[in-house]
Amino acid sequence: MEICIVGAGPGGAAAALKLSYLGIPSVLIDKQVFPRDKVCGDALSGKVITLLNRLDPAIMQRFAQIPRQPVWGIRFIAPNRKVIDLPFKVNYDPAAEPAPGFVARRMDFDNFLISEVRRRDNIRLMEGVEVGEMQRIEEGYRIKDKNGATLAETPLLIVANGAHSQFARKQAGMKKELKHYAAAVRAYYENVSGFHPDGFIELHFLEDIIPGYFWIFPLPDGGANVGLGMRADFVKKKGLSLRKKMEEIIHSHPAIKGRFARARRCGEIEGYGLPLGSSHQRISGEHYMLVGDAGHLIDPLSGEGIGNAMYSGFIAADQAAACLSANDFSAETMLAYDKRVDRVLGSEFRI
Repeated sequence: MEICIVGAGPGGAAAALKLSYLGIPSVLIDKQVFPRDKVCGDALSGKVITLLNRLDPAIMQRFAQIPRQPVWGIRFIAPNRKVIDLPFKVNYDPAAEPAPGFVARRMDFDNFLISEVRRRDNIRLMEGVEVGEMQRIEEGYRIKDKNGATLAETPLLIVANGAHSQFARKQAGMKKELKHYAAAVRAYYENVSGFHPDGFIELHFLEDIIPGYFWIFPLPDGGANVGLGMRADFVKKKGLSLRKKMEEIIHSHPAIKGRFARARRCGEIEGYGLPLGSSHQRISGEHYMLVGDAGHLIDPLSGEGIGNAMYSGFIAADQAAACLSANDFSAETMLAYDKRVDRVLGSEFRI
């Protein structure tokens, strides 16, 4: 029987690809049709590059064809406007070596991952199909669409359907606590000035938005992903509208407004939620695992989610292989997934 994965973002696609390379068939279901946009900061850390290269170096050759901005480090700007440039690699040479990170629009990156999925004969991709129910049955789970028709039956369900996953909350019992949840807004701009020549991403820690930050990430076409994020309990305590605050910073902050003097916003300011890994909750159970945002695996400091989602997808695929080999999908056996995710990513979550 196929492993069923609900959600075809980076976590779900990564799980399907890793399963495929292990020789295990899967069905990958998503309510959207690709390409589709996803509100995000768009940064791809070295984790992403490492995982893709580890899976198949040929994937990295194809990745080089999508629009992406090489990133060589992070520029931190303190409340007193002191700038600290932190390169990902000491004595790096952009002309002689591959970049350790990138910024790529989710429209492009997620569609790239789906193009890799389409290359694999043992992944059955179902796009534009909204799951209505994930029903527990004796053998595992039965997946139904909104009309009650059965889409798949599986001994093991990998849930990768994002921060608002109903399964994660109602069936896996994941709790949303404001102190372990962040709110963010982002928009795309063109003609923003003042970037580091080597495409460093920027995190601005401004006095009136601490403990949040304002970001400016360069995009491959000369544009920028611009946003503002803050832990949800502080947003509530301060009574902030993040959209209004972001516009205020862009138009009025003395250290920021000059860089946007000729800038034009492309589209609306959009909001999204980030369930943080600092909550340390159980992310597996009998016959299921939670991957990526559904498992609250976002770095609480940097806000990184894509790399963590993909790592958890790879780990879930390895766990699925072990479960299939032993024919054991018990909650106790699944705990090995939680332990490995904690071993790989847990140090980021301890704040």
